[in-house]
Amino acid sequence: QVQLVESGGGLVQTGGSLRLSCAVSGTIYSIATMGWYRQAPGKERELVASITSGRTMYSDSVEGRFNISRDRTKNAVFLQMTSLKPEDTGVYYCEVDLYRFEDFYPSKHWGQGTQVTVSS
Repeated sequence: QVQLVESGGGLVQTGGSLRLSCAVSGTIYSIATMGWYRQAPGKERELVASITSGRTMYSDSVEGRFNISRDRTKNAVFLQMTSLKPEDTGVYYCEVDLYRFEDFYPSKHWGQGTQVTVSS
């Protein structure tokens, strides 16, 4: 029942900006953590940014350029990306660890991904 839908990807030039959004729907008790991953063709999926109880974490490659935030009232998470580089190209996935009602352990949920392409 829990679904994550990403949006905001697209094609931008080097130095441009994009804002990714992830909307979480379904019946949930609470959200433990939210994050953004990305994967380039032939590369491993990597964690880009995460947010837990207001505390944020960023990979070294994006720190200072990306900002993750969430809207608790809307169960949404955002990734503001600035000063984009060709190396940022990839499919970006929203990931959420959440508790459903009566869950003892949190469950992990993934969005379908949104393509981000940064041209030279």
